[in-house]
Amino acid sequence: MRVGLIGAGGIAAAHLDAWQALGAECLIASRTRPVALAERFGVEIVDDVDALIDRVDVVGILAPTPTHPDLALRAIARGRHIVCEKPLAASAAEARRIADAAEAAGVRLFPAHVVRYFDAYRRIKHDVDARAIGPIRTLRLSRSGAAPTPAWFFDERAGGGLIRDLLIHDIDQALWLAGPVTTVSATQDPPSAEGRLAAPVTATVELAHAGGATTRVDGGWLREGTPFRTTIEVVGTNGTREHDSAAGSARPGDVGDLPPSTGEQPYRAQLADFAEAIRTGLPARVSPADGVAAVAVVDAAYASIAAGEPVGVSADGF
Repeated sequence: MRVGLIGAGGIAAAHLDAWQALGAECLIASRTRPVALAERFGVEIVDDVDALIDRVDVVGILAPTPTHPDLALRAIARGRHIVCEKPLAASAAEARRIADAAEAAGVRLFPAHVVRYFDAYRRIKHDVDARAIGPIRTLRLSRSGAAPTPAWFFDERAGGGLIRDLLIHDIDQALWLAGPVTTVSATQDPPSAEGRLAAPVTATVELAHAGGATTRVDGGWLREGTPFRTTIEVVGTNGTREHDSAAGSARPGDVGDLPPSTGEQPYRAQLADFAEAIRTGLPARVSPADGVAAVAVVDAAYASIAAGEPVGVSADGF
């Protein structure tokens, strides 16, 4: 398999490590010409994105969120399968456009919601599906750490934003564990000013699920040097499951806004799942619809902040 990665930010090394562990031949394209990264992994830099797409079987979109629709549609037009970093797009409408185009072209689209592949979260999902704790009543999730440095993360109008970029991990977990959402209520402190954020900033997103469960997600981009931490607590009628990343230890390859992993490398597990789905035609753990639904809840969260009241979400999540 030949894989072309577009983008060379902090997440690129994890994708390169994972694809090479699967035996893939990798190429990379980026505006920054990532010479050090290319030398580290022994991969070729391709200066033209379309030329890269033409040479590969799978396109990995790792560039900033605002670029996702254009890059995805260019790859789909050439019949390439796509792995797209979360969020799939800056809005549910754009995410749906990508998903519909991939379906129409007969290519596979894999939103990279990698927390589904972290051992602790996967074990909780297993126990929920096995009814080990009974029907879910409440979920509480948190995610916080030092604020990122690239400016676009703080521009909500350009596809950035704390909820869109950071808390979407936990919103996806809530959807995975408790199902579709009917109502979203969100707050952010301090509020954005004309779409721009200043750090430190925190947010809370509360979800009412169609099945009766409720979720609260808290998170923040905090001061430089703040240790990264995530937590999850799932309370059912017959028991509780919980995890705190502060109780674990980081492994090589743990990156960015993700908790430490203690078992199989989650990026390797994620991309192995995607590669197997391409080989067999079977579903992967994350579907295009999952990617669209998570962005739809994010859209509703920002609409709730603007309105100062809860906002409804349609039954299909967008």
